[in-house]
Amino acid sequence: MTHAIYRRAAALLGAFMPLLALAAEPQPTHEFSLDNGLKVIVREDQRAPVVVSQLWYKVGSSYEQPGSTGLSHALEHMMFKGTAKLGPGEGSRILRELGAEENAFTSDDYTAYYQVLSRDRLEVAFELEADRLASLQLPADEFAREIEVIKEERRLRTDDRPGSLAYERFKAMAYPASGYHIPTIGWMADLQRMNIDDLRRWYQRWYAPNNATLVVVGDVTRDEVERLAKRHFGSIPAREIVPAKRPLELAEPGERRLTLHLKTQLPSLLMGFNVPSLSTVATDRDVHALRLIAALLDGGYSARLAARLERGAELVSGASAWYNAFSRGDSLFILSATPNVQKQRTLDQVETGLWAQLEDLKKNPPSASELQRVRAQVIAGLVYERDSITQQATTIGTLETVGLSWRLMDQELADLEAVTPADIQKAARTYFTHSRLTVAHVLPEESAQ
Repeated sequence: MTHAIYRRAAALLGAFMPLLALAAEPQPTHEFSLDNGLKVIVREDQRAPVVVSQLWYKVGSSYEQPGSTGLSHALEHMMFKGTAKLGPGEGSRILRELGAEENAFTSDDYTAYYQVLSRDRLEVAFELEADRLASLQLPADEFAREIEVIKEERRLRTDDRPGSLAYERFKAMAYPASGYHIPTIGWMADLQRMNIDDLRRWYQRWYAPNNATLVVVGDVTRDEVERLAKRHFGSIPAREIVPAKRPLELAEPGERRLTLHLKTQLPSLLMGFNVPSLSTVATDRDVHALRLIAALLDGGYSARLAARLERGAELVSGASAWYNAFSRGDSLFILSATPNVQKQRTLDQVETGLWAQLEDLKKNPPSASELQRVRAQVIAGLVYERDSITQQATTIGTLETVGLSWRLMDQELADLEAVTPADIQKAARTYFTHSRLTVAHVLPEESAQ
C-alpha cells in the first residue's frame, strides 16, 4: 500500500459516519426476473456514458467431479468459438470495432462473461451474449485446437510456476471433502481425455437463463435494460437445472502436512485453516472478524506480520494473510511467508513465529485504536473499489452467484464497523486450531538430495 493510500486511510480513522452514510444511501439498484428465470440486476451510475454488462452462470470447478475436471474453464474458452449466427471470433471482432472491452473468467463457483462499452452500444452486448446462450455451436475442430491452448496455459501458469503449483497441491489437501480441491483449469490427465461431447453435455446442463444472472452497471435506467433484456434474452427457454449442493468442508479434518521440492530458489510456507464463509457461517460477525484479522496481520507497513516478523524479529523476508469471505461453500484463512535466508531462518522457525501471532490474538484482543485503524483501511479500500463500475458489477455478480444477495454490498461497511476486539479474539480462538490446519513446506529441488 502506498503512502498516499495510508494518508487517505488515516483520514478515515474518525470518519465512520460519512462512510456509513454511503452504505445507508446506496446507488439506485433494481432487481427483476424475466419469465424464463433470468435474474437481472441494474445499478445506476451516471458519472460517465459507459456501461458494463456481465452475464454470470452458476457453474465452476467446484461443480465438477473427479475424472472430469476443467470442464467449466474449457467451456469458457469455447464460448468464443462461434454460434448459429456468427463464426469463431466474430463476436469479439464486432466488439473490438466498437472500442469495447470484453473478457471472461472462471472460478471455483462461477463462470462470467463481460463487456465494457459505450452506453449506446449496450444492445450489441446483449445480442451477442444472448446468441451464445441460445445457440453455441461447439465445433469439434475448434475444440481440438483450443484444448491444446488450455494444456499450454496449464503448463505456463501452473506446472512451470512453482508458487502456483505449490498452491494447487496445498489447496487439494486443504479441502478434503469438497469440490474446492479441484483446480479451476483442471488436472492435466483430465484435459488429455476431455472431448467435445463432454463440453456439449456441460453446456446443456448448466447454460440456461434460469441458471444465470445478468448484471448491468453504469449510465442506464431500469426500464431500458428491462426492455433490451426481454428483447434479446426473453425468448430463450428455461431448462430444468438440478441445484448443486454447497461445497461444505469438514470443520476439523485434523492437521495435514505437505512437503514439496520444486524449481524455486527460496523456501516458502503456506498455512491454511478451514473456516466458514458468509454463505455457511452461523454468525455473520465471525466472518467479518476474520476479514479484519487478515488486515490486522497483513494490512500494509504497520500490520503485525510486517512490523513484528519482518522488520522486528527479522524472521521473514515477506509474509501475507488472506481470506475469501464470499464463496459458495466453506473457505480457508491462509498465511504465507518466506524465511529470511540471509539470517539463516528456517521454515520451522517461521511456522513457530506465525503461530505466535495467532496465539497473541487468542490471548489478547487488539486495542480499540488498532482495530479502528485497520477497519478504516479496509473500509477505505472498499470505498475506492466501488469507484469502478466494473468492480461494482463484479461484487454484485459474485454475491448473487454464490447464493448471497447483492444487498450485502450496501451494508458491509456497517457490518465491519460492528466488529469488536472481543469478536476478533473469539474468532481467533475458534478457528486457529491445529485440527483445522493444513501446512505446506515448499523447498528448492536441490534440498531433496
